[in-house]
Amino acid sequence: MPLGIIDNLENALSTWNDKLMEIWTLLSESPQSFKGGGIWNIIVSINGTMKAIGFALLVLFFVVGVVKSTTNFHEIKRPEVALRLFIRFAIAKAVVTWGMDIMLGVFDISQGIIASAATHLSAAAQVTLPTEMVTAVNGLGFFESIPVWAVSLIGSLFILILSFIMIMTVYARFFRLYMYTALAPIPLSTFAGEGTAQVGISFLKSYAGVCLEGAIIVIACIIFSTFAAAPPNVDMSQSAVKIVWAYMGELIFNLLVLVGAVKMSDRILKEMTGL
Repeated sequence: MPLGIIDNLENALSTWNDKLMEIWTLLSESPQSFKGGGIWNIIVSINGTMKAIGFALLVLFFVVGVVKSTTNFHEIKRPEVALRLFIRFAIAKAVVTWGMDIMLGVFDISQGIIASAATHLSAAAQVTLPTEMVTAVNGLGFFESIPVWAVSLIGSLFILILSFIMIMTVYARFFRLYMYTALAPIPLSTFAGEGTAQVGISFLKSYAGVCLEGAIIVIACIIFSTFAAAPPNVDMSQSAVKIVWAYMGELIFNLLVLVGAVKMSDRILKEMTGL
């Protein structure tokens, strides 16, 4: 193999395929079991601390809401007004108290959607080098292989960079889930006030959007697997440099499409559902 050209490409594609498998592992894993559950234990502890602050803010938002929604305090004595305020406070307190259970329920629903979509994902659809291209490259002499080696090196670097950009995006989703869970009691406490309840609604919608980003990522991987099942055509009538250049150009374009879809999963979901 002249100058390790095939080794460079195979190592880069092996890294890409490994990252694709790692994405599925991350998307199918729960926050409680991620990295042995150590991070989750810390998040639960932070959530407990934030819950005490959330209860204090709950009272504050409730009082502010009462002051803004009533023209005078004599209205509070009316049974229907008092009942409405009591129900709002009780619901807000329940949301703060069981906020983590609510969020885990939303996450479980999103995991069910992801699992249903993933049944169409072909595990065998991995990116591999065409045999014809390997044969053409192996037949090159030392000097002929130098430009091909340069093209393969550039292509390999692109593939490695795209691999890590894609997996970092998926890891970032996991970290956002942790951050939402840790700080949840504070935005959820806004349900106590009539004028501030929209903050809590926006928080839950945003959290649901982060959870459902996994479904968009899985669908993007399914579409990419169709491209991977039909690798770029190799024209053996061309020189080895043109063969490698054409293959790498088409392959990198397909990889860019997947990476772009993964990175824009939040934007795609927002355009589709408004979450």
